Amino acid sequence: MTDSNTAAASADDDPKPRNRRRAFAILGVVVIVGLVIWAIAHFLLAKPEEETDDAYVAGDVVAITARDPGTVLSIHADNTQSVKAGQPLIELDPATVDVQLAAAAADLARAVRATRADFSKVDESSAAIVQARAELNRAVDDYRRRRGAAAEGAVSTEEVSHAGDAVKVARANLNLALSQRAQARSTVQGTDIGTNPAVMAAIAAYRRAAIMRGHMHIIAPIDGVVAQRTVQLGQQVAAGAPLMAVVPLNRVWIDANFRETQLKDLRIGQPATITADMYGDDVVFHGRVVGVGAGSGNAFALLPPQNASGNWIKIVQRVPVRIALDPKELTSHPLRVGLSVKTVVDTADQSGGMLGQPATQAYAGRETDAADPEVEAKIRQIIAANR
Repeated sequence: MTDSNTAAASADDDPKPRNRRRAFAILGVVVIVGLVIWAIAHFLLAKPEEETDDAYVAGDVVAITARDPGTVLSIHADNTQSVKAGQPLIELDPATVDVQLAAAAADLARAVRATRADFSKVDESSAAIVQARAELNRAVDDYRRRRGAAAEGAVSTEEVSHAGDAVKVARANLNLALSQRAQARSTVQGTDIGTNPAVMAAIAAYRRAAIMRGHMHIIAPIDGVVAQRTVQLGQQVAAGAPLMAVVPLNRVWIDANFRETQLKDLRIGQPATITADMYGDDVVFHGRVVGVGAGSGNAFALLPPQNASGNWIKIVQRVPVRIALDPKELTSHPLRVGLSVKTVVDTADQSGGMLGQPATQAYAGRETDAADPEVEAKIRQIIAANR
């Protein structure tokens, strides 16, 4: 009995268990203090920001379509290849439009000749008026002479009547010539050959045929990478048929879908950092918020939800936020449309607006030049050759 009590007392006096308990207690205190410090740093001292991994790279997909029907003769660019604005993409067979252009040239020459004939009709009608007026004067003089002779009994009454009828006929011929000249003048009055309506219509038809001829040569409207090529060599394409697309990768942006509970402090112009799954955390892109969507994704869905029916479950909605990227960073590390990214927006500065910026011209295409110098020179040549 004495030995067992002595052993128990020795066990209670052993310093190892006491040190172990003290170590666990100290560790617990350290953990609690660390959690408190982390909470203070995270919730009180951390920089205010909103982040989401529901974000993707977006960009323009410029459709290349045929403006006029034709048969594909050659294809100058394929998928994944980069092109510059104005670079040839597709050539269509110009045989049909060349025939139309030749027909338009013939119509222009015919219109010039017809207008020249109209000017000649004016001169012809003027000569006819001079002739008719002379005939009238002669008929009037003859009538006067015969009437005087009839008073002396030298000429019969019948001859005087015939002379009067001749005067009436000559006067009618003069009126007819005057009407013909007025009609001839109405087609050319106030114009010359180049400004005559018939010639101008023929010129417009020739320009239209020349424009259609230019549509057989399809060029890239913007710098980018070719994608979605569906056209094949020898294919007969219709007007408006999609042939391929050009994606300007130097103008992509981020569509970050933030929860509606994250939009309170988001403002236009706030800085953002983006990391793409393609490059990992080693490459960080920098951008700025340029706009917030006008509605959630459900609002613009093909079949929007009908919450008023009574059978619905409230779900936190997401609203797309557009973030513009730095073009220089895109040059060194290009992104592709549709890639997944993680976006963090610094919401400390809330001086910006909540609505998007006023609309401006983002892109400008090249108009078809109807006054092509070569076409205008050809028109002048046709007019000069038939004048």
